[in-house]
Amino acid sequence: MRTILGFYEIDRAYGGPEEGGWWYDAGTFVRVIGFFLDEAAAVRAQQRANRLLDRLQQHRTPVSSVTYTGGRYRALTFTGLPPAHYPAERPSYS
Repeated sequence: MRTILGFYEIDRAYGGPEEGGWWYDAGTFVRVIGFFLDEAAAVRAQQRANRLLDRLQQHRTPVSSVTYTGGRYRALTFTGLPPAHYPAERPSYS
């Protein structure tokens, strides 16, 4: 099956007011980087891309900072079409 490697701009989203408020990681699809027929090759490419992104973004404001205004990216792999946003469904507090 085909595995797709894509870029996502990452952010934090407000989950709810439970126990003083909680946040979760979210992302918005930016573009496809590549298509792979072998899942292991896609994972290796994802790891390389994220290592490079970590080096390139080391001086950017962390996502967890209150002053974060966007601009951080991650590479993620998906089988089939990549979703426009992740997570696909908003998590619930448990």
